[in-house]
Formats: sequence, C-alpha cells, structure tokens
Amino acid sequence: MASRVAALFLLGLVCFQLTEAQIPVDCCLKVSEKRLPSKNLVSYTIQEAGKGCDISATVFLNRHNMKLCVAHPDENKWVQKLIKILDKKKGAQ
Repeated sequence: MASRVAALFLLGLVCFQLTEAQIPVDCCLKVSEKRLPSKNLVSYTIQEAGKGCDISATVFLNRHNMKLCVAHPDENKWVQKLIKILDKKKGAQ
C-alpha cells in the first residue's frame, strides 16, 4: 500500500513539473532602436535573458496596450531616462 502511495506521489510530482515547464512566456524576440516619446507610455517591465527569454530588453506598454521592445536599460541611456520618467509618473499618482 505504501509503495502505491509513493508511486502516485512521484507520478503527480513528475506531471506537475512537466506542466510548470510549459508555461508560455511573452518575450521580446528583437529590440527596436527607435526612441519612444514618454507621453504615450504608461508602464514598463525589464526582460532578462536566461529567465525564460532569449534576450534582455525593456518592454514598454503604451496607452493602446501595445508592447514595445527596446534595449535593456544597462545598454542605453535614453531607456534609463524613460524609466525614471515613468517611475515619477507612478509616484505622483
């Protein structure tokens, strides 16, 4: 009886690990070099390579819920400035 319980537990654990590994991640596949106006942006996230995505990037969300992929803030000063502007907007609300 104990071996059946152990086998079912092991089977459940394997199934859980398989389903967890298949969670889709919405990643940027490439980045744009085009500068974005801050007035149209509402939020951002930082995408790190190796954490479910192939490249590092900054993902800005505009007023129309479009995701815009640009360089990682470590790679570009204007991206750092946009992030500071959005952080100030969020703090003012």
